[in-house]
Amino acid sequence: MSTNNLDADLPQVAEEDPTQGPADQVEAAIREFVRQDMTQLRRMPPADGAAEVATNINSLVQRVAGASLREMQNVIWELESLRDFLQSEGERVQREISSYAQLTQAAMSSTRNVADSMVPWKKVGESKRVA
Repeated sequence: MSTNNLDADLPQVAEEDPTQGPADQVEAAIREFVRQDMTQLRRMPPADGAAEVATNINSLVQRVAGASLREMQNVIWELESLRDFLQSEGERVQREISSYAQLTQAAMSSTRNVADSMVPWKKVGESKRVA
């Protein structure tokens, strides 16, 4: 129902009319009071409704925030897991590089030893060709 229809249902009371009797004046005053009270009630939201709306909004915010917080906690957990994985992989790669460097040093040392041990044979071989 619109507010115009409610106002139309209530009788409009003019200023106090001297031709009206005391009962009519009291009745008119009551009608005017009720009309003003109804107009004020239509303009103001009910207090219980406002509290209910606030409760509903708080509940909605908590549900949305709760879901968001859970999602953020999941992301944080995943990031921490990835950090731990990357740290362990970094340590493994460092060990592999160190092992490769040691292997390379050992191979160079062995190659040098073999080359050094071949020098006398090379001299013997060259002297036989010359002779």
